[in-house]
Amino acid sequence: MIIDLPSTTTSQVNKKMVELRETGGAVALGRVLTLVIVTEDSSATEQAIQAANDASREHPARVIVVARGARDAAPRLDAQIRIGGDAGASEVVVLRLYGELADEGAGSVVPLLLPDAPVVAWWPGDAPEVPAEDPIGRLSHRRITDAAAHEDPIAALRSRVDSYVEGDTDLAWTRLTSWRAMLASALDLPPYEAITGATVVGAADSPSTDLLAGWLAAYLRVPVQRVEHPRGPGIVSAELRRPPGSIRIDRPDGKVGTLTQPGQPDRRIALQRREVRDCLAEELRRLDPDEIYEVTLGSLGEIRRGPEEEADRQEPAADGDSAAAEEPANAVEGSA
Repeated sequence: MIIDLPSTTTSQVNKKMVELRETGGAVALGRVLTLVIVTEDSSATEQAIQAANDASREHPARVIVVARGARDAAPRLDAQIRIGGDAGASEVVVLRLYGELADEGAGSVVPLLLPDAPVVAWWPGDAPEVPAEDPIGRLSHRRITDAAAHEDPIAALRSRVDSYVEGDTDLAWTRLTSWRAMLASALDLPPYEAITGATVVGAADSPSTDLLAGWLAAYLRVPVQRVEHPRGPGIVSAELRRPPGSIRIDRPDGKVGTLTQPGQPDRRIALQRREVRDCLAEELRRLDPDEIYEVTLGSLGEIRRGPEEEADRQEPAADGDSAAAEEPANAVEGSA
């Protein structure tokens, strides 16, 4: 069911929601959080709502969408309430703000927040330079951005390094979960030699490729080369080098990967590029700070960039460095 409330107020929206619960039996008692989605693109708004609806089947929530419209229009709030089949396991409130109200999203959101429930803010497109200092970001326990959705994804990722505050995360990081799990589990198998270097290959504009390289640099403490691939998509391959032979995952088509290990037959593994709804659902499972993401952001400056041939010519680490790298390899296993 979809109810439109043109030229309304948040008080009238709240009143209508109470009326709907009393007459239709829709209750908010089972909602575990409030998800606030901030968009400025009408087409992106519907895509974000659909992703939130899908994620809500695992995390029932009240979804408040702040859709900012033309700032040169007369101040106006148009609201829309979606419940039932149009809202997944959630109740969705869409607030379309125009004129001076477009920059006052927080004031419109506060009256609609669920009492005593965590607040998660999500910017599916362009995000504030410092999400934690944004008025809506200040209301939130967790702040989710998506560097891959920006016009310049790598620049957006760099800004996340400077602006990080506990509670921040990015879907470019969430997309790495399968890669991290596969690489960490590969280290559980013999031979148990220290990693001497790593190479990550991916599209030039793939922030996930940078984050994977940064994660390896942080926890293996070895030189990591970030190589640009002319076509992508996303991450194309990752290689961990050690004396007996390399552990390598190749995923040229963005769907199926091949895992190569010394002394083991090649294995095909499912590495489909993850949908936004799956990444969002994963992020909503935790409301505590993501320390691994924080450490990875801090290690982005350590990765080396250049052709893959340069990585192949790197000399193995000295004995002392190899010994020091052995323990961090186990750290990677635990953090995935």
